Amino acid sequence: MSPILKSPARLWIAVVLVSLFAPGFVPTGNTFDIYRVEAGIVETARPSADAAGADAASTGEKAVIEKVIRDNIGWALTKDRPLAESTMVHDEGLFIFNPTSESTIGWSQLVKNFEFWMDPRFKALTCEIWDLRIGVSRSGDAAWWSCMLNDLGQWDGKPTGWKDTRWTGVLEKREGKWLIVQMHFSFASDKVAAQVKAKLDAGKAGPDGR
Repeated sequence: MSPILKSPARLWIAVVLVSLFAPGFVPTGNTFDIYRVEAGIVETARPSADAAGADAASTGEKAVIEKVIRDNIGWALTKDRPLAESTMVHDEGLFIFNPTSESTIGWSQLVKNFEFWMDPRFKALTCEIWDLRIGVSRSGDAAWWSCMLNDLGQWDGKPTGWKDTRWTGVLEKREGKWLIVQMHFSFASDKVAAQVKAKLDAGKAGPDGR
Protein backbone atom coordinates (compact mmCIF):
# COMPACT_ATOMS: atom_id res chain seq x y z
CA MET A 1 0.00 0.00 0.00
CA SER A 2 1.18 3.53 -0.76
CA PRO A 3 2.55 5.35 2.32
CA ILE A 4 -0.11 8.05 1.81
CA LEU A 5 -2.88 5.46 2.18
CA LYS A 6 -1.52 3.26 5.03
CA SER A 7 -4.05 4.70 7.47
CA PRO A 8 -7.68 3.45 7.09
CA ALA A 9 -8.89 7.01 7.62
CA ARG A 10 -6.80 8.25 4.70
CA LEU A 11 -7.99 5.39 2.56
CA TRP A 12 -11.61 6.30 3.39
CA ILE A 13 -10.97 9.96 2.51
CA ALA A 14 -9.46 8.90 -0.80
CA VAL A 15 -12.51 6.79 -1.62
CA VAL A 16 -14.83 9.70 -0.73
CA LEU A 17 -12.84 12.06 -2.93
CA VAL A 18 -12.96 9.60 -5.76
CA SER A 19 -16.72 9.13 -5.36
CA LEU A 20 -17.23 12.91 -5.44
CA PHE A 21 -14.98 13.77 -8.33
CA ALA A 22 -15.01 10.49 -10.28
CA PRO A 23 -18.41 8.88 -9.64
CA GLY A 24 -17.82 6.30 -12.34
CA PHE A 25 -14.83 4.85 -10.51
CA VAL A 26 -15.42 1.62 -8.59
CA PRO A 27 -12.79 0.65 -5.97
CA THR A 28 -11.30 -2.75 -6.77
CA GLY A 29 -9.04 -3.11 -3.80
CA ASN A 30 -6.08 -1.95 -5.80
CA THR A 31 -4.84 0.88 -3.62
CA PHE A 32 -2.54 2.10 -6.39
CA ASP A 33 -5.58 2.91 -8.54
CA ILE A 34 -7.10 4.89 -5.66
CA TYR A 35 -3.86 6.75 -5.10
CA ARG A 36 -3.57 7.47 -8.81
CA VAL A 37 -7.09 8.93 -9.02
CA GLU A 38 -6.55 10.90 -5.81
CA ALA A 39 -3.36 12.37 -7.24
CA GLY A 40 -5.27 13.27 -10.39
CA ILE A 41 -7.82 15.16 -8.33
CA VAL A 42 -5.08 17.14 -6.62
CA GLU A 43 -3.44 17.99 -9.93
CA THR A 44 -6.77 19.06 -11.44
CA ALA A 45 -7.40 21.39 -8.51
CA ARG A 46 -4.14 23.21 -9.11
CA PRO A 47 -4.16 26.27 -11.44
CA SER A 48 -3.03 25.19 -14.87
CA ALA A 49 0.05 26.65 -16.53
CA ASP A 50 -2.24 28.10 -19.21
CA ALA A 51 -4.33 29.93 -16.58
CA ALA A 52 -1.23 31.31 -14.90
CA GLY A 53 0.10 32.46 -18.25
CA ALA A 54 -3.20 34.15 -19.08
CA ASP A 55 -3.14 36.04 -15.77
CA ALA A 56 0.42 37.19 -16.42
CA ALA A 57 -0.50 38.29 -19.94
CA SER A 58 -3.52 40.21 -18.63
CA THR A 59 -1.34 41.97 -16.07
CA GLY A 60 1.14 42.91 -18.78
CA GLU A 61 -1.60 44.21 -21.06
CA LYS A 62 -3.05 46.34 -18.28
CA ALA A 63 0.35 47.92 -17.66
CA VAL A 64 0.54 48.89 -21.35
CA ILE A 65 -3.03 50.20 -21.27
CA GLU A 66 -2.33 52.25 -18.15
CA LYS A 67 0.60 53.94 -19.86
CA VAL A 68 -1.62 54.87 -22.83
CA ILE A 69 -4.20 56.37 -20.46
CA ARG A 70 -1.63 58.39 -18.52
CA ASP A 71 0.14 59.57 -21.68
CA ASN A 72 -3.16 60.78 -23.11
CA ILE A 73 -3.23 63.51 -20.43
CA GLY A 74 0.38 63.70 -19.27
CA TRP A 75 1.76 64.63 -22.70
CA ALA A 76 0.74 68.24 -22.06
CA LEU A 77 3.28 68.64 -19.26
CA THR A 78 6.04 68.65 -21.89
CA LYS A 79 3.85 69.48 -24.90
CA ASP A 80 4.84 66.20 -26.53
CA ARG A 81 2.28 66.25 -29.31
CA PRO A 82 3.44 63.03 -31.02
CA LEU A 83 2.91 61.24 -27.69
CA ALA A 84 -0.65 62.54 -27.47
CA GLU A 85 -1.38 61.52 -31.05
CA SER A 86 -0.05 58.01 -30.39
CA THR A 87 -2.75 57.32 -27.78
CA MET A 88 -5.88 57.70 -29.94
CA VAL A 89 -7.42 56.44 -33.15
CA HIS A 90 -7.08 58.84 -36.08
CA ASP A 91 -10.51 58.37 -37.58
CA GLU A 92 -14.03 59.72 -37.25
CA GLY A 93 -14.93 56.94 -34.82
CA LEU A 94 -13.19 58.85 -32.03
CA PHE A 95 -15.73 60.29 -29.60
CA ILE A 96 -15.31 62.36 -26.42
CA PHE A 97 -17.98 63.57 -23.99
CA ASN A 98 -16.54 66.71 -22.38
CA PRO A 99 -17.61 68.08 -18.99
CA THR A 100 -19.30 70.93 -20.88
CA SER A 101 -22.24 70.47 -23.23
CA GLU A 102 -19.83 70.14 -26.15
CA SER A 103 -18.67 66.82 -27.55
CA THR A 104 -15.65 66.00 -29.69
CA ILE A 105 -16.60 63.87 -32.67
CA GLY A 106 -13.82 62.47 -34.84
CA TRP A 107 -10.08 62.96 -35.07
CA SER A 108 -10.51 65.88 -37.47
CA GLN A 109 -12.33 67.83 -34.76
CA LEU A 110 -9.99 66.88 -31.92
CA VAL A 111 -6.85 67.85 -33.81
CA LYS A 112 -8.07 71.48 -33.88
CA ASN A 113 -7.55 71.62 -30.08
CA PHE A 114 -3.80 71.38 -30.49
CA GLU A 115 -3.78 75.05 -31.50
CA PHE A 116 -4.84 75.87 -27.93
CA TRP A 117 -2.72 73.23 -26.21
CA MET A 118 0.47 74.12 -28.07
CA ASP A 119 0.02 77.87 -27.56
CA PRO A 120 2.80 79.26 -25.30
CA ARG A 121 0.13 80.90 -23.13
CA PHE A 122 -1.12 77.45 -22.12
CA LYS A 123 0.89 75.63 -19.50
CA ALA A 124 -0.05 72.27 -17.99
CA LEU A 125 0.86 72.11 -14.30
CA THR A 126 -0.69 68.98 -12.80
CA CYS A 127 -1.81 65.60 -14.09
CA GLU A 128 -3.01 63.35 -11.27
CA ILE A 129 -4.84 60.06 -11.76
CA TRP A 130 -6.17 57.85 -8.98
CA ASP A 131 -8.71 55.07 -8.37
CA LEU A 132 -7.78 53.69 -11.79
CA ARG A 133 -9.62 50.51 -12.80
CA ILE A 134 -8.89 48.69 -16.05
CA GLY A 135 -10.78 45.82 -17.66
CA VAL A 136 -9.87 43.75 -20.71
CA SER A 137 -12.32 41.79 -22.88
CA ARG A 138 -12.09 38.01 -23.20
CA SER A 139 -11.20 38.43 -26.85
CA GLY A 140 -8.25 40.59 -25.80
CA ASP A 141 -8.86 43.33 -28.36
CA ALA A 142 -10.96 45.75 -26.30
CA ALA A 143 -10.49 47.39 -22.90
CA TRP A 144 -12.10 50.00 -20.69
CA TRP A 145 -11.16 52.11 -17.70
CA SER A 146 -12.48 54.45 -15.03
CA CYS A 147 -10.56 56.80 -12.75
CA MET A 148 -10.48 60.18 -11.05
CA LEU A 149 -8.46 62.98 -12.62
CA ASN A 150 -6.96 66.35 -11.79
CA ASP A 151 -5.88 68.06 -15.01
CA LEU A 152 -4.81 71.57 -14.03
CA GLY A 153 -2.92 74.30 -15.80
CA GLN A 154 -2.74 77.97 -16.69
CA TRP A 155 -3.83 80.10 -19.62
CA ASP A 156 -1.97 83.37 -19.82
CA GLY A 157 -1.15 83.10 -16.13
CA LYS A 158 -4.73 82.39 -15.01
CA PRO A 159 -5.73 78.98 -13.58
CA THR A 160 -7.66 76.58 -15.78
CA GLY A 161 -8.40 72.87 -15.90
CA TRP A 162 -10.51 70.12 -14.39
CA LYS A 163 -10.41 69.03 -10.76
CA ASP A 164 -11.93 65.87 -9.23
CA THR A 165 -13.02 64.80 -12.70
CA ARG A 166 -14.56 61.41 -13.40
CA TRP A 167 -12.84 59.96 -16.47
CA THR A 168 -13.88 56.80 -18.29
CA GLY A 169 -13.00 55.43 -21.69
CA VAL A 170 -12.69 52.56 -24.12
CA LEU A 171 -9.65 51.33 -26.04
CA GLU A 172 -9.29 48.99 -28.98
CA LYS A 173 -6.24 46.97 -29.92
CA ARG A 174 -5.41 47.67 -33.53
CA GLU A 175 -2.46 46.03 -35.24
CA GLY A 176 -1.02 45.16 -31.84
CA LYS A 177 -1.36 48.66 -30.40
CA TRP A 178 -3.83 49.92 -27.78
CA LEU A 179 -5.65 53.08 -28.90
CA ILE A 180 -8.37 55.14 -27.24
CA VAL A 181 -11.63 55.25 -29.21
CA GLN A 182 -13.96 56.86 -26.69
CA MET A 183 -13.73 58.99 -23.52
CA HIS A 184 -16.15 60.60 -21.10
CA PHE A 185 -15.31 63.37 -18.62
CA SER A 186 -17.79 64.49 -15.98
CA PHE A 187 -18.17 66.02 -12.51
CA ALA A 188 -20.28 64.69 -9.64
CA SER A 189 -23.39 66.88 -9.54
CA ASP A 190 -23.60 66.94 -5.73
CA LYS A 191 -20.04 68.27 -5.47
CA VAL A 192 -20.70 70.89 -8.13
CA ALA A 193 -23.84 72.04 -6.28
CA ALA A 194 -21.90 72.25 -3.01
CA GLN A 195 -19.17 74.35 -4.64
CA VAL A 196 -21.71 76.74 -6.17
CA LYS A 197 -23.50 77.10 -2.83
CA ALA A 198 -20.23 77.79 -1.04
CA LYS A 199 -19.38 80.57 -3.52
CA LEU A 200 -22.84 82.09 -3.22
CA ASP A 201 -22.68 81.99 0.55
CA ALA A 202 -19.23 83.58 0.48
CA GLY A 203 -20.58 86.37 -1.72
CA LYS A 204 -23.47 87.08 0.64
CA ALA A 205 -21.24 87.25 3.70
CA GLY A 206 -20.46 90.71 5.08
CA PRO A 207 -17.03 92.10 5.94
CA ASP A 208 -17.15 90.35 9.29
CA GLY A 209 -17.90 87.00 7.61
CA ARG A 210 -21.61 86.95 8.65
